[in-house]
Amino acid sequence: MNMFNKIIKRIFDFVASFVGCIIISPIYIVIALLIKLDSKGPVFFKQKRVGQFGKEFEILKYRTMVVDAEKIGKQITVGKDSRITKIGHILRKYKLDELPQLFNVLKGDMSLVGPRPEVPKYVELYNDKEREVLNVKPGITDFASIEYRDENELLGTVENPEEYYIDVIMKHKLKLNLKYINNNNIFIDIGIIFKTILKCLN
Repeated sequence: MNMFNKIIKRIFDFVASFVGCIIISPIYIVIALLIKLDSKGPVFFKQKRVGQFGKEFEILKYRTMVVDAEKIGKQITVGKDSRITKIGHILRKYKLDELPQLFNVLKGDMSLVGPRPEVPKYVELYNDKEREVLNVKPGITDFASIEYRDENELLGTVENPEEYYIDVIMKHKLKLNLKYINNNNIFIDIGIIFKTILKCLN
């Protein structure tokens, strides 16, 4: 991506996420109240992810699981994971738990569109070619997010979910991400955003 496209992408990210935060602020409040009424614990969930150039940052999400869920299970969720709260199932279904990441975009850790950031333990498994996805900012959505919209359900159908995720899903996601970073512009980004919204509404 040349410097001009980088500047345009950053301006688009900042303006769109800023306007988005203002427009959906009432939704933020409603979701926060529902989470607090549904289960004990904080409204938000923070997790360490690997961003551009391998720099780690804390991704922000609405909490959809019980407190300390990662201590009682894996870092991936499978099917009807018992750790997911009642409101958490709804938030995940429509990807509403991802909305707080607009603040990650405003901060500059993420972009609206880009390879979804992974946790450090999975990034350590990347080969040299796959690590090229770290040359760009990670995003809230991408081609892989659209294709694997029902990833949790898919993992619930296999015998070893984590192994399947690493060997099959993650590998395919990385191929899609490499294709994106080698051929992207603001129009492709806008198309991905609209496809993501439509997918979430289905």
